[in-house]
Parts: sequence; C-alpha cells; structure tokens
Amino acid sequence: MKLGIDFGTTRVVVAAVDRGNYPVVTFELPDFSAADWFPPLVAARGAERLYGWEAWTAQADPAWTLVRSLKRALEGAGPETEVCIGGESASLLDLLREMAESLKSSLVRKSSLSIGASEPLEAVLGVPANAGANQRFLTAEAFRQAGFRVLGILNEPSAASIEFGHRQRTTRQKKEPARILVYDLGGGTFDASLVEIDGSEHSVIASEGIATLGGDDFDEILADLALEAAGVSEETRDGLSQAEIFRLQEECREKKESIHPNTRRLELDLSCARNEWPSVSLAVSDFYDRCRPLIEETLHATKDLLAAHGASEPGADVFYVTGGGSELPLVARMVRDRFGSRVRRSAYTRSATAIGLAIRADDKIDYKVHDRFARHFGVWREADGGRAARFDPIFQKGVPLPPPDAPPLEIRRRYAPVHNIGHFRFLECSRLSEDGRPAGDITVWEDIRFPFDPALREAKDLDAVPVLRLDHAVVAQAEEAYRCDARGILEVTISSPEDRFSRQYRLSSRAAGQRRPASRTRRTRRK
Repeated sequence: MKLGIDFGTTRVVVAAVDRGNYPVVTFELPDFSAADWFPPLVAARGAERLYGWEAWTAQADPAWTLVRSLKRALEGAGPETEVCIGGESASLLDLLREMAESLKSSLVRKSSLSIGASEPLEAVLGVPANAGANQRFLTAEAFRQAGFRVLGILNEPSAASIEFGHRQRTTRQKKEPARILVYDLGGGTFDASLVEIDGSEHSVIASEGIATLGGDDFDEILADLALEAAGVSEETRDGLSQAEIFRLQEECREKKESIHPNTRRLELDLSCARNEWPSVSLAVSDFYDRCRPLIEETLHATKDLLAAHGASEPGADVFYVTGGGSELPLVARMVRDRFGSRVRRSAYTRSATAIGLAIRADDKIDYKVHDRFARHFGVWREADGGRAARFDPIFQKGVPLPPPDAPPLEIRRRYAPVHNIGHFRFLECSRLSEDGRPAGDITVWEDIRFPFDPALREAKDLDAVPVLRLDHAVVAQAEEAYRCDARGILEVTISSPEDRFSRQYRLSSRAAGQRRPASRTRRTRRK
C-alpha cells in the first residue's frame, strides 16, 4: 500500500494510492465516530505514553500530561535530543517513532484502508520547505524504525503544487499555469514556494518560510483574548497545567475553525479548562486585529520571495493558498487584497499536501519534482592568518537537490592544514548579508574536531586537547567531502589522503545533545 503522509503540526493527514485515485484516509475514533486526520498528540503519565486518538481521550484526566504540536520540537533538534514531558525525559526520536508506530497501527486496524497486518506500507513524507537536515533525518528515521518503507521526502509546498497540477490536468483546464506561487500556511509553519510547471515536471525556483508561524498562533491569540475577557490574571495563567492549556487551546481551535465570512461573534466556554471559569463572548473583529500582524509577516515573506528571484508583479500565474491555517477567512481576504484575482484557494486546504505526496508515491504516474536547498549550509574558516573568521557556504540556498534516483550532491574542499586539530563549526541560515556573513534565521550545528596531527589519532577526547596553530602544514593535504542526498540529509567525510586516515560524520545541529521541554512556549513575534 502506497501512501502520502503529511506529518503536520496539529494534524497528520494520510492519502492513499488507489488505482489512479488518492482518497484521504479516515480514522475510527474511540467513540466510534470518524475523522480524516490523526492527532500528533502525546499523553504521558510517568513512563507510560499514549498517542493519537488514545492520547486525545486522556485530556480530561489530570493525571496525564498532554503535549500538542510535537512537530514544533523538531526545530533545531537532532538524533540525540531529549525532551521533557511531565518531568520525565525521553528521546525525541523515540517519541516520533512511537507516534509513527501508533499511526501505523491505526492505519491497519482503525482506518478506511483495507490492508492486512503484514502488508508493507510505503510512504512519501512531507516536511516544511525550510526544514533543516536534522528535521528531515528525524522524520524519515522515525517512520523507518516504525516499519514504514520511506520512498522519499518532499517539501510540503512542492507536494501541494503536484496536487494542483494534477487536478488541473484531470479536469482538463484549457490553460495550465506555467508558474504558481504556493502559499502554505499550516498549523505550525508557513512556507511559500515559487514553482514552474511543465507537464509532469515541477521545478522549484525558490522557497521562503517562517518556521514558527501557523494556525497554532491564532489559537493562542484567541485563548489570550478569552482569558482577558474573563479577567483571568497573568499569575493564574502561568499556573495552568499542560492538560488545562491543551483543553483551552482545543476549545479555541474548534471555535476558530467554525468562523465563516459572516461570523461576527464567538462564544467560548472556558469551563473546559477550569470548571469555575465562565463562558465569554468575543467580537471576531477583535480577534482579526490581533491576527493581522502575523498574516502580514507571511505576505512580506511572499513578496520578498518574488522580489529576490526577479519575479516582478504579477510574478506568478496563480497564487495557490493551502494549509489548515489558511482556512481563517481573514487569511484569504488579505492574500486576495494583496495579489488580486490570481489567488485560488485550494478545495482541500487540509489535505492538498497529503494528496500531492500520494500522487508522488504512485509509480503509475511519472511526476518529476526538482527541489532546492531552502537554506544556506556552511562552516566558519580562519582568515588573515587566524586574525579573522569568514563563512564558507558549502551548499548555497537555491542549489538544486539531487533527484531520488541520482547520486548524492557532493562538494569537496582541499587544503594544507596548519592546525593540530581541525575545529569545524557548522551552521545553517536563511540568508547571507552583503558581506557574506550568516543572517536571518540561524541554526548552529554541532562542532566537529578532527585530528590532523597523526600523533592525536588515538586520542579519546579531542575536546580536552587545545587547538594549536603551527608554522607548518601538519600533513600535506586534507580533504572534506560533503554529501547531500535527495532527502536533504547531510554528511561529511574528513580525511588525510597522505596516510589514508578518515572519519565520517552525519551532521546535526548543536541541539542534538540538548534536553528540552516538549511543551509549547509562547514566542515573541518579529517586529
């Protein structure tokens, strides 16, 4: 069974490949109702954990700690990252694997799919366009360990462009747009991708994104307004348990999703969080006033994307609006006010990505997607004889990723090292300044130390050895060989060809060894 799996921040949506059709999978809930999504939700009680709809049923029990939007924990995480849930520490990779196992079990036993327990599940997975190499690796590895055969990873806006292009062809539109701008506002992230379409060829020109902006933020805004209206103090808000916060935000999410263009007021029942709290009535216009600055951020990012790549107005034949966060009527209104009649809102805002991923998984249709690096990746180098540092971009933003059936993209650096130890400080960034320095959204990666001095090859702890600059080359030549596969996962082999000594590293962010809370924290918006 081939699937497209959109592992979203607030919803996991799955579409299946079924003889040229791509139905969205429905799940049976504990109360025997049905839903076309699976909640990426974790409930913990000591060492015991529940996932998905089972975790959902635990929300009323104060003994359980609930974590919403686990995908947000992937920002800057790595294979060794640990998260804290209700005072207990757990590996993020283990949590993701267990969630994928729960999803797999639900697909087999409690879904609209007709599959046997032993039938292999093959999947193309979606990730945000601005996801780093760590997020791509963790997503793929968790599903692989859970028993899925991962056919590939595709950026979410690219998948939405496939759904759009396929629907255009199957409905026999007279003129197929040559260039579309995918505006993808999901539950936790925003991505915009400029895509050229030529038949079954989809070429991503460029992508921009905001990793910490999505529908979750609208829920938080509505919760803040409701608590203000009820006169709940800041001190009381700070004392809310994770379960209370979850129930409050779910009430806000449901009321937010009920808004239509003619809605004027919202009624929120705060007793869902605490029994003694009242119901409050809020003007939708007040809610929109608080949301407007966040939507403006997405419009600025979209405009910057067009301007940075020579796409003067109109810039694209179609502006395709998708993602669950875009269902808020204010979003479509503001996008249309900015970009006019070219805006088309997807008929499948919550499932377009999953459908596009399923189409990509279908080996009966020859879709080719040419994606690109959404961020700069590089390393700091010494300059001016050690008196300065400069950033060496190894893989530049916009460089095409290799196709799934092609060899990894490879970049090499060769030089005569003059240090006893090579201290490599890697990072990713969303843009470079005019003088070539990292700028914008920056993720610092783990340091690597490599023994250039043959006398240090057996040293157990290079961190304890001082890095010394010498007046001569330690070995005749050193080589760094960087490789990036179709999934955007990076590794480097550092070697001394002279004596055939080398070490291979899978690169990960500095957060890879950190312990972090899995609960959601409030963020200060950009000015």
